[in-house]
Amino acid sequence: MIGVALLLLAYLSLQRGWWSASAWPYYAANAAGAGLILLSLWVDFNLSAFVIETCWLGISLLGLVSSLRSNRDGTAGPKTEQAT
Repeated sequence: MIGVALLLLAYLSLQRGWWSASAWPYYAANAAGAGLILLSLWVDFNLSAFVIETCWLGISLLGLVSSLRSNRDGTAGPKTEQAT
């Protein structure tokens, strides 16, 4: 349930404007939530939940690494296309 709460917190924080979609806390909460849900599947396995949470975790980790690198380099976050 903590994993579900973290995913919902991340989504709510994004929707309310508390966190940016390129900020590391957003990705960290998503990764932690997905990881905890995957851990719960160890006890009661469900293939579809395993697949979605594995993808969710992978994407969140990619975003987290990108965000942390961008913060270190002084840029705004993951690469986004700019209008020309």
